[in-house]
Formats: sequence, structure tokens, C-alpha cells
Amino acid sequence: MDNEMNNRLETLIAKLRESDCRITPQRLALLEMLAHSDEHLSAAQLYERLLERFPTTSLATVYKTLSLLKDLGEVTEISFSDGDTHYDASNPTPHIHLICTQCHRISDAPFVAAPNLAEELAAQTGYKITGHRFDFYGICPDCQANQSIPNQ
Repeated sequence: MDNEMNNRLETLIAKLRESDCRITPQRLALLEMLAHSDEHLSAAQLYERLLERFPTTSLATVYKTLSLLKDLGEVTEISFSDGDTHYDASNPTPHIHLICTQCHRISDAPFVAAPNLAEELAAQTGYKITGHRFDFYGICPDCQANQSIPNQ
């Protein structure tokens, strides 16, 4: 897994360099967090973690880098109706997310369902599919263990 994460980091660095983006120590630390984590963190959470190593970092640096990575197709933005947005750079391709309605943790599903679904849907409807999300909502095992939930 470490080799895969390091390859992901190298890909992110290369993509930013191709876009003439400077790789500052702060930006490199942010890329490391994104590439080496399976968490789906918000910009604010990434910023807080970055401040631990680089106290003078601006929130704008985080947003600019995330925006550029999103434009390059290297990060998936997961927006919610409450305005909260999380980012997934470990797997920027569309995939299934499991979202806990209690603690709001976002996890990647361990399987891919209907890999050609977007293409099939486009063919049947005439839509030009530009993106999609496939989210399942529920209560994660940790939250279930911390509360008594009646079986249904």
C-alpha cells in the first residue's frame, strides 16, 4: 500500500508541475496528506493539519491547490447540501461512498458496481454524462457500537 500511496503522491506532484504550479513545502505537505490518507477531509480539516507543520500557511493555499487538483481530475469533490465539502485524492475516479449519518465519516466502498453504468445510461437517455456520485447513507460500525440501535 505504501508504494501505491507514493505513486499517487508522485502523480499529484507531476500534474501540478505540468500546470506550472510551484511545489512549495506547504503544498508538498498537503499533497502528502491527500495521497497518504484514505480519509475524505474537508478543506478546513486539511488546513488544520497543515498548520501543525506550517503555522504560517494560508487557507487560500489549501483551496487553490484543491481547486487546481479538481480541475486536473486528480481530486474528487464531495459536496453536501449543508455546504460542507470533502475531498478524495486517493481515488479520483467516480466510485461508491458510504456516508455515516451520525459521525459523517465518508468511506470508499470495497467494490465497484456496474462499471459501465454511466455509458449505458448515456446511451439510453441521450444525456452527455459529465460526472456522477453514488452514495449510500447509514450508520457506521463504530457509531453502531457506541449506541443501542434496534434491529429492523
